Amino acid sequence: MARTLLKSLIMGTVFLISEIPLTRAQVPDGTVKITSRMVAPGIGLSWGEGVLTYKGRDYPFNFKATGLFRDVDANIVATELSGQVFGLRRPEDFAGNYQKVETPSQSDSGSRATMKNQNGVVVNLASTINGRKFNLARDGMDIELKK
Repeated sequence: MARTLLKSLIMGTVFLISEIPLTRAQVPDGTVKITSRMVAPGIGLSWGEGVLTYKGRDYPFNFKATGLFRDVDANIVATELSGQVFGLRRPEDFAGNYQKVETPSQSDSGSRATMKNQNGVVVNLASTINGRKFNLARDGMDIELKK
């Protein structure tokens, strides 16, 4: 009986440990920084540019999103958004449509969101500037690498 209980306890512990996400312990494959943005007031459309840094090289990109920078002063042209990139095997995999993976967290210092594209690339995006909040809408965010 004690042996069965001990086996069950060990198996349960192994199961719980295997279910812990490793995202926090992973080393990012790259970083991303949004360098500029424009908005269409009233319709919530945002677009702009950014830079993916991957294996020591910079890859500029364009983005377009609906509702990405909600609750932000429309006169702000550039914003400070940066993040870590996971699951990137080659730069081309960074392009695509990103959908929200988890609900963004709001704080006095800004916003955070985790989003994932069709290639399995995950981006943890954060704003650390007070008042510069963002929220990824249902249509997501489209990213295209510049040629």
